[in-house]
Amino acid sequence: MITKLLIANRGEIACRIARTAHRMGVRTVAVFSDADCNAPHVRLCDEAIHLGPAPAAESYLIAEKIIAAAKRTGADAIHPGYGFLSENADFAEAVEDAGIIFVGPTAETIRAMGSKSAAKDLMEEAGVPVTPGYQGEDQSLRTFRDAAERIGYPVLLKATAGGGGKGMRMVENAADLADTLDSARREAKSAFGDERFLIEKYVPHARHLEVQIFGDGKGNVVHMFERDCSVQRRHQKIIEEAPAPDLPPAVRAKLLEAGVNAGKAVNYRGAGTVEFLYDTGGQDGGQVYFMEMNTRLQVEHPVSEMITGLDFVEWQLRIASGDGLPYRQEDIVELGHAFEARLYAEDASQNFAPSIGTLTTLHLPGGRARIDSGVEEGQTITPHYDPMIAKIITHGARRSIALNRLVMALEETRVAGLETNAPFLHRLAQHPKFARGEVSTRFIEHHGSELFDEPAPDAPVWAAAALFLRHVPDAPAAPAFRLNRAAHEVLWLEHDGEPALFHLYQEEDGYRAVLEPDASAAARREGREAKPAQSFTFTGSRAANGEISLTVNGRRLTAKAARHGKGVRIWLGAEQFDIRLVDPLTGAQSEGSAEGSLTAPMPGIVTLLNAKPGDEIAAGASLLVMEAMKMEHSIKAPAAGVLKAYRFSPGDQVKEGDLLVEFEAAE
Repeated sequence: MITKLLIANRGEIACRIARTAHRMGVRTVAVFSDADCNAPHVRLCDEAIHLGPAPAAESYLIAEKIIAAAKRTGADAIHPGYGFLSENADFAEAVEDAGIIFVGPTAETIRAMGSKSAAKDLMEEAGVPVTPGYQGEDQSLRTFRDAAERIGYPVLLKATAGGGGKGMRMVENAADLADTLDSARREAKSAFGDERFLIEKYVPHARHLEVQIFGDGKGNVVHMFERDCSVQRRHQKIIEEAPAPDLPPAVRAKLLEAGVNAGKAVNYRGAGTVEFLYDTGGQDGGQVYFMEMNTRLQVEHPVSEMITGLDFVEWQLRIASGDGLPYRQEDIVELGHAFEARLYAEDASQNFAPSIGTLTTLHLPGGRARIDSGVEEGQTITPHYDPMIAKIITHGARRSIALNRLVMALEETRVAGLETNAPFLHRLAQHPKFARGEVSTRFIEHHGSELFDEPAPDAPVWAAAALFLRHVPDAPAAPAFRLNRAAHEVLWLEHDGEPALFHLYQEEDGYRAVLEPDASAAARREGREAKPAQSFTFTGSRAANGEISLTVNGRRLTAKAARHGKGVRIWLGAEQFDIRLVDPLTGAQSEGSAEGSLTAPMPGIVTLLNAKPGDEIAAGASLLVMEAMKMEHSIKAPAAGVLKAYRFSPGDQVKEGDLLVEFEAAE
């Protein structure tokens, strides 16, 4: 039996493993970097060992330091969590060679399934259906072109050592293949140290299904049913559910059988996930194709735990201790339906670009949802790690109940200090087709106009913002906003870079407000037609917890508010609105815009320069590429013009806000 467990990870999964280990009477050891000195997982464990600087390559990814920490603390087992070293066969082998239990499959299994190309070959031998494509050793552009022509466009490029959507690109036509392959190879080399790729047929009418399996390493494998992970952005999952909705019984039986057979083919030990593509259209409609096997616990495993009532980390520890599989297949029962939404620090309106900053407000739902999180209010989201804040998990006897609970939980979620995808997740969960289970891997692409449509602030938002900002001690002194004084007073309130005049008239039973939108100097210079003024009456009060009670035009409602940057973030339901109070002497000139910015959006590394000084550049052309938070970001020309100079070279580290390019727009 394991008595002391070192957790070679961070964040919510490290917290989750520690809690289960403690419940089982196992002592725990945390490891941490400079960025995680005071992180929740460090405080939760019985002991903690410092690994090094914040970058993962200098801390969490150094196998020797982690094994040394286990020996130093007397840990008899290491749990790798997911990410980092969890699917590193050399690490698993080194752990076992050191006489320490590795909580996971054998190094041999990890190697067999770690290469997407080798795994596809192995599955073909085991009779598991695979997606048509090419996964050979010849990595020349000509070979990829020939394969793409043979299987037909669109195609999908996938890094053989990849995972989590990294190094994955869809190619629509032959003209884009070379550039897309180059970009994907750069990302794969940076993320995995391996730039080998495979190519396979892109299935446009597809769902992403996966089977959770457990094996004892002695030939026995069971499944925990299937999950649907179709709804993704940038090939990364954001909402998962179990079981898969509206799945024909014959397809489900085929899927579960294939998942178990995949595990048996490699004599699997521990927790694993077998991922499949389900083709729902065309001549091959109903066909299930093997994609890859993740030889670790998955981020989305809680939905399978919820429908089985089992603790998968406990299963991992019991199997690693030599106890075998706790249950037989017939003992594992499906109970209801579950959803998981991944709350990320990212801006959905900016192609889901990661957002960094301090969590000045973090309120996660309780009661209706299970929350798996490894961060807390006041903590900083850095560019060094995955920007996940929490997983919001709900369960119900029926799919509709679980989904309603998810919608309500997202309405209770409030984060300020940076951007999150919470409003986007709420719109997605409420979409009629999602509610009916009509999902596919292109769901966001097909319904983007509805999912990205952010509402404009209405009367309750403006009233709530005025009430909140009046109570902020360091708000601009002028204009005065005295709710206890009968007068006509004016506030300059700004939303999304556009100032508006907020006129306030105190009346006997409350206040009458007149809002003049789009009051910027730019609007006047450009001769834009003035938007009609809004007039409404309201009363309200603000509580110490940021809750604002309002009655607007006779309608009673409650808003939430918190400081955000230089202003306030207002929540009405799940939607959020950022309002700023500006000085009247400068407010009319407030015209800032991030569009076309030639500065670094966040700390990162310059990886590629796409032009040279003196070149004439078309509007929207990529000037350089930088890597930040495991993603490539293209800095594009804001207009047609001439590139004057680059401020940095490939390999240079840049800070947020650094000017990257000197550019002169054409007259």
